[in-house]
Amino acid sequence: MAIFALAVNLITYFNSVMHFELADAANQLTNYMGTGYILSILMAILADTYFGRVKTVIISGCLEFLALILLMIQAHYPKLKPPPCNMFDKQSHCETVEGKSAVVLYIALYILATGTAGIKAALPSHGADQFDEKDPKEAMQMSSFFNKLLLGLCLGGAVSLTLIVWIQDYKGWDWGLGVSAAAMFFSVVIFVAGMPLYRIHIVSGSSTILQILQVYVAAIRNRKLILPEDSTHLYEIERDKENAMEDDFLPHRNIYRFLDKAAIQQTPSRQVGNPEASSAWKLCTVTQVENAKIVLSMVPIFCCTIIMTLCLAQLQTFSIQQGLTMDTKLTNSFSIPPASLPIIPVSFIILIVPIYDKIFVPFARKFTGIPTGITHLQRVGVGLVLSSISMAVAALVEVKRKGVARDHNMLDATPVSQPLPISTFWLSFQFFIFGIADLFTYVGLLEFFYSEAPKALKSVSTCFLWSSMALGYFLSTIVVKIVNRATEGITRSGGWLVGNNINRNHLNLFYWMLSILSLINFFIYVFVAKKYKYRNQKPAVSNAVNDSRTP
Repeated sequence: MAIFALAVNLITYFNSVMHFELADAANQLTNYMGTGYILSILMAILADTYFGRVKTVIISGCLEFLALILLMIQAHYPKLKPPPCNMFDKQSHCETVEGKSAVVLYIALYILATGTAGIKAALPSHGADQFDEKDPKEAMQMSSFFNKLLLGLCLGGAVSLTLIVWIQDYKGWDWGLGVSAAAMFFSVVIFVAGMPLYRIHIVSGSSTILQILQVYVAAIRNRKLILPEDSTHLYEIERDKENAMEDDFLPHRNIYRFLDKAAIQQTPSRQVGNPEASSAWKLCTVTQVENAKIVLSMVPIFCCTIIMTLCLAQLQTFSIQQGLTMDTKLTNSFSIPPASLPIIPVSFIILIVPIYDKIFVPFARKFTGIPTGITHLQRVGVGLVLSSISMAVAALVEVKRKGVARDHNMLDATPVSQPLPISTFWLSFQFFIFGIADLFTYVGLLEFFYSEAPKALKSVSTCFLWSSMALGYFLSTIVVKIVNRATEGITRSGGWLVGNNINRNHLNLFYWMLSILSLINFFIYVFVAKKYKYRNQKPAVSNAVNDSRTP
């Protein structure tokens, strides 16, 4: 509720209040979003080694509250932002935010990104910690939890997309940000109130991410050593049979054998030495190496999901600008802000998640024997196809929108004050399809990374998803710049996405490019997913996977 509105409406703030050009405003938003996701890795390390997940959530919530207060203050006081100016008037010479005002803006934004990263890193894992995977009943409840987590996000998002966006657009950004700050404050209070009920994850004092990095460094440093024929000669710590849990140790597997060199302990005389005397960056245990292998096996899946976030970034930026040029009236006296359009897929998800969780999953479970109904990779694959379809629909809608502008001689019409005679609800089709893709891909990935990761990796597994999304947002910034540079000399506007007049741009061609790119990415994903072997050893799951290997 506190920040969802910013993800879709911040581009309007950057463009109309801070006076960035449209492409620059889009890049500012994607850089902010990408930073919020990539910092989740650092926050996960801090949660593991210093603070614990509960404290990380509380600290991150307080950071978000502070950042929203700073943004509210800046939006309220004229001295902290550029003078009002119409960015769509060619005769105007609008000042872009700079100096102290820019410092305040960027400090607030990236404090907000840090707080968001902490919650993304710690909250899903903290929720999953409440369930025991070894208990069959609780294992199914954990799968249901991830669906309900999405439901909770959508319920908060629905309020954000309607109430908060409306306040931002019609009552002022200072009021909208103030309501967001209040929502963040009460969320922290509610979370703290539940502490007596939680199963608290114990801080390990070390980070699995660092341990995995040690494996790669050690493997490189030991690259000239010869692997022993017997894998039992590789280094592993002594097991206390009475106290050690079975899943604290992972058996050696004959894949990615080059990483096994990280577990070779030798002295210069090539005799086995004292393991305790070796550096952690030169000698790792077999369990550490196996954890690194699991992460490496997930990398192809991880890479295939980056393109989907690249598509999502366009719905949060250029699609909102499309909506500003269209007729937003619901009735003669009420208009829907363009940034509220994602309420359509969000509302659908709110309705479909209970149906998916309570009807489809139990029904599919009877046929597949898989606790989640269908495999995680099958669920992700459905979403990737839908994201490609969403971009194709977006291209068709943009062709129609520009056709209306051309037919009515409104190519140079001023957005908002001179709306085109076409309803903004035409954009709902692309938002609706991508909303269904969200339901399948992002929740499927979250559950996939968490369930496939061994015990030592549970706390950081959700960071794989957030890192994928971060790279997608950063890639969006790069792609927009590359496209503008590549099309600079072949368009009158100086590039497909250059300038503030979206009617003169070639956004439809950009959407077609993303649709084709997404389709190619899906076929690569099918190949990768067929090669992936689930590490879950439960018979019901294993048999189902062998019978249905396609995503």
